[in-house]
Amino acid sequence: MEHGPSVLSLAIVVLAALLTPILINRLKISFLPVVVAEIIVGVVIGNSFLNIVDPNDPWLNILSTLGFIFLMFLSGLEIDFDAFIQKAGQNKKSKVLKRPLPNTLALTLSIFGGILLLSLLFAFMMSWAGIFDDVFLLVIIISTISLGVVVPTLKETNLITTQMGQIILLVAVIADLVTMIMLALYSQLYADSSQPIWLMGILVVFAVLFYFLGRVMHHAQFLKQLNNGTMQIGIRGVFALIIMLVALAEGVGAENILGAFIAGCIVSLLKPEKDMHTKLDSFGYGFFIPIFFIMVGVDLDLPSMFQDSRVFIMIPVMLAAYFLSKVIPVAVLLRYFDIKRVSAASFLLTSTLSLVIAAAVIAEQIGMISDIESGMFILSAVIACIITPVFFKQLYPVHEEVNKVINVTIIGNNQLTVPVANSIAGGLYDVKLIFHRNFSDSRGSNSENMTFHEISEYSRESLEALDAFDADILVVGANDSSINWQVAGLAKEAGVERIIYRVDDPRQEGEVRKLGYELFSTMLSSKTLLKGLIESPNMIELLSDEETSIYEIHMNNYRYDGMILRNFPFSGDIIFLRILRGQESLVPHGDTPLQVDDKIFVTGATDYVEELKRELELY
Repeated sequence: MEHGPSVLSLAIVVLAALLTPILINRLKISFLPVVVAEIIVGVVIGNSFLNIVDPNDPWLNILSTLGFIFLMFLSGLEIDFDAFIQKAGQNKKSKVLKRPLPNTLALTLSIFGGILLLSLLFAFMMSWAGIFDDVFLLVIIISTISLGVVVPTLKETNLITTQMGQIILLVAVIADLVTMIMLALYSQLYADSSQPIWLMGILVVFAVLFYFLGRVMHHAQFLKQLNNGTMQIGIRGVFALIIMLVALAEGVGAENILGAFIAGCIVSLLKPEKDMHTKLDSFGYGFFIPIFFIMVGVDLDLPSMFQDSRVFIMIPVMLAAYFLSKVIPVAVLLRYFDIKRVSAASFLLTSTLSLVIAAAVIAEQIGMISDIESGMFILSAVIACIITPVFFKQLYPVHEEVNKVINVTIIGNNQLTVPVANSIAGGLYDVKLIFHRNFSDSRGSNSENMTFHEISEYSRESLEALDAFDADILVVGANDSSINWQVAGLAKEAGVERIIYRVDDPRQEGEVRKLGYELFSTMLSSKTLLKGLIESPNMIELLSDEETSIYEIHMNNYRYDGMILRNFPFSGDIIFLRILRGQESLVPHGDTPLQVDDKIFVTGATDYVEELKRELELY
């Protein structure tokens, strides 16, 4: 009886994929990205050293190709297209800014434009010096930035939502998009294909059609019912989209990874739930992608590479080009940030891996470069990915980015606002109470964590002069509803994220909710309190007691994302009562994992709750 191809090589590679992250964890070499470690392991078991894996094994070739395709899909999925939308207030004042930022999209486009021009300059210089002749390929490789390194690094340091973090992320997103399109054009121009380049337009047309079809399916209620258990209709739909666009890309003469990348962009635009994103990451980084990266290492032949004297020139020159092409354009940020932050950003934007490997593999497949030259490009990218996140973490003053208090601005000085302001001022909250000199029912005096400001009118100029909109929370609680309406509108234009709006007229509630304000109604509160006293008098007493109050914490710290509660490092007088996650309401237990964006309800000692709030909300 004949047997099919041996699975021995596959077994070795899968075992290597399993052991690699374990070794990184046990050896405490967290500075090394897992994908880089997988390439290094592939080098050890491959052609360069042990040579125990057959690089021509059909199982490995198929799974490695699928890993490559899935990697490009996840690269497209990683792109947050909302980052291209300038949000109101995104560039408001900050303690780390020298001056207000201009339009973020225009700023990042100009930075990437500088990166592209310098990449072209370095490519021509290398061609003129006889180091490497393919200028187009060099421009792609030098100008690309690895989202797969940038995003995890920003999340790990909890900087992804900061102003500098958003600039770094948007530059990386633009670079990923543009260089992917350039790579598609490169392969179309130089591959031995009889298909005309205009056929790629068909791929774009189908991508648009699939997007609108996806929107219809995404909102179809009957399909949501098929998204659990053994059906998992959402995952099936994503895989069908990937395969169809990959097949279509090959059909029009383009590279299959272009189809996969477009599929990722479509799914990103459809805004899948975090649970689906997690499942797709699990499929990719749990199986397919590690096989691809290990096989990249297996195919590298370092002994042969280092016999070529060009490697000692090529790799240092490439590393210098990677860094200089980023540090010079990023220097424009010195107008807004200090030199430490700008230098750190330059290093992180130097990280490059996935698309360099893609470009090297494709160029080698179409005969534009040799396997030795391909190995040089991949090795330079691996070295860059090892050193750049380390320099970023060493240079960036992460601790200075974290606020120590929540800034609250309260509009109106009356019997409702003053007692509330006094009760929360101090510790976690820095309160600023602003009132009109002709409409104050009570008076207060300034304290360390609370200041009173009397103004002649509620104009934009008067409020901005007091930094009223430089607040995490703004409460419009004046007795005059027209003042509340005016100030809330100004605050929304200024980009204040949380606006709590006092409503005394029930007819105004619907309009206030539509604007996205958090509603506080004295009438509704009184009715709720009276009902509570009648139905649950002990519960009302419990909630009103400062020692047993229930607190809400918004989990923003990526350091604890995925950590189960039994491993949570904080201990103290506190009880987790409930977790709101999207549309779900969870009763927490020891094996419940925390996730970013969770709304966590706790009760316990006030001091400890404030400490926990600072840690999880990064205030």
